[in-house]
Amino acid sequence: MADVPLRSRNWFGRKDLDGFAHRSWIKAEGFSDLMFDGRPVIGIANSWSELTNCNAHLRTVAEAVKRGVLSAGGFPLEFPTISLGEVLMKPTTMMFRNLMAMDVEECIRAYPLDGVVLLSGCDKTTPAMLMGAASADVPAILLTGGPMLNGVRGQELLGSGTDTWRLWAERRAGRLTEEEFCELESCMSRSAGHCMVMGTASTMASMGEAMGMALPGNAAIPAADSRRLALAEMAGRRIIEMAREGLKPSRILTAEAFDNAIRADMAIGGSTNAIIHLVAIAGRAGVPLPLTRFDELSRSTPFLVNVKPSGKYLMEDFFYAGGLPVVLKELLPLLHGAAPTVNGRALADNVRDARGWNEDVIRPLGMPLAGEGGLAILTGNLCPGGAVIKVSAASPQLLTHRGRAVVFEDHADLHRRIDDPALAVDETSVLVLKQVGPRGAPGMPEWGAAPVPARLLKRGVKDMVRISDARMSGTSYGTVVLHVAPESAVGGPLALVRDGDEIELDVPRRTLTLRVDEAELARRKAAWTPRAPHFTRGYGRLFLDHVLQANEGCDFDFLRGRTPVRLEDTVGPSHT
Repeated sequence: MADVPLRSRNWFGRKDLDGFAHRSWIKAEGFSDLMFDGRPVIGIANSWSELTNCNAHLRTVAEAVKRGVLSAGGFPLEFPTISLGEVLMKPTTMMFRNLMAMDVEECIRAYPLDGVVLLSGCDKTTPAMLMGAASADVPAILLTGGPMLNGVRGQELLGSGTDTWRLWAERRAGRLTEEEFCELESCMSRSAGHCMVMGTASTMASMGEAMGMALPGNAAIPAADSRRLALAEMAGRRIIEMAREGLKPSRILTAEAFDNAIRADMAIGGSTNAIIHLVAIAGRAGVPLPLTRFDELSRSTPFLVNVKPSGKYLMEDFFYAGGLPVVLKELLPLLHGAAPTVNGRALADNVRDARGWNEDVIRPLGMPLAGEGGLAILTGNLCPGGAVIKVSAASPQLLTHRGRAVVFEDHADLHRRIDDPALAVDETSVLVLKQVGPRGAPGMPEWGAAPVPARLLKRGVKDMVRISDARMSGTSYGTVVLHVAPESAVGGPLALVRDGDEIELDVPRRTLTLRVDEAELARRKAAWTPRAPHFTRGYGRLFLDHVLQANEGCDFDFLRGRTPVRLEDTVGPSHT
């Protein structure tokens, strides 16, 4: 393919005042004339932050990318983006995903970049970067930071998040001492990198690879492994070729690519959050992606990966077993193998020779852990816009269940009363949590996996049916119905549920039903009034005014679709 014109020449190739100023300003950083000889300028979008432990090593990764760019004849320029750190960031990183996507898009659009390497890791940083890159549509390659090393205590493997919830339940039940719990803190997280279970970070890294936006093998190489830096160098070399070829996200993020990602998500037992993020990325790419497509593909995709929270191993073990290329090889009969990828090869060509090393970690297609995918989409009068459940991490006996609702009006109400001895609850109850959706919380935090009441834990109850308009961490487990749409804060049916109402969950039939007379629901609806908004100014106000519902990806209504950067948009003076 012939080389395409480079955007950066409109900044650095000019022989006028602007060209003088652009070159002079960059020379102030110590670069020589050689960097302005017409070579591609590559941006390295770095979400490094000491507040985001998942991404705390990305400065080192960026240096490896620069090495690759320079060796291939490019000019690398690193720039920072917002960094979204799970756990520390309140009320939730999900509230700021769209802000980060805007940050990434506008930096790509405004700066003299012919291509960009997207350095991400923590949960929302990966979809945010893919959303921004899809909208700007400049050649881009995703490079995640990789999972942290396995958590280990003695001979026991510990998975971040997944075992945190389990151990906290043991502590609340009185089966774990304070000293033991404190010791586990240091055993859980042993290196930089994102969660080493198949949580949202691991899932979205896998989605990027399955869609063709990352180099083969990117998803699973541990953050501390030298091969992560070698891959970063390769990404730096490859983005030069992509810039010269004009290989843009719009040629990769097709309907077939999203189908491949969905099947991969079902096969790995991926995070429920992937559904929201894939819908948002598809919205930026102009690809229709209804929730029904997820359920359709889930029903015909076997579950293959034995990794927590849906199995027993961790991401380091997944890498040693062959990683995502082995999963995609097993799935090839179900995939669009001709889908293009960032390395210039078809997906099938990338994975056809992948070798699996442990069939207990990555099962063959003919010997799956389950015949269907890990996620299911529910519909019914309680969730007319849909809801999501992670079947692979749920209790089989609860997948068909009827119970009386125990209602919590918001997150504060839940924490105030969940362990109240007077709470009328038993193991057959259905815990219902309201006002925790996109506008209600706000930001749709990971509050969906509500705790089991302590007195039930002490009796040996480990799981209950829980329903909310929130999300849950991809590291969580349990029979938890999430993403109920429309949310309660906008008057969805969830807002009308009262204590004692009967709710029926039927995952095989994909239904969630509130067993209350329609006339009674109409009376409740007429009496319902919305709460006052959480914000009246700033980004919070922008979020509340424009965020879409969960089934639409929670993007902003004005950001759907792409507006590709055009060469002519960069022509014109920056100075008078």
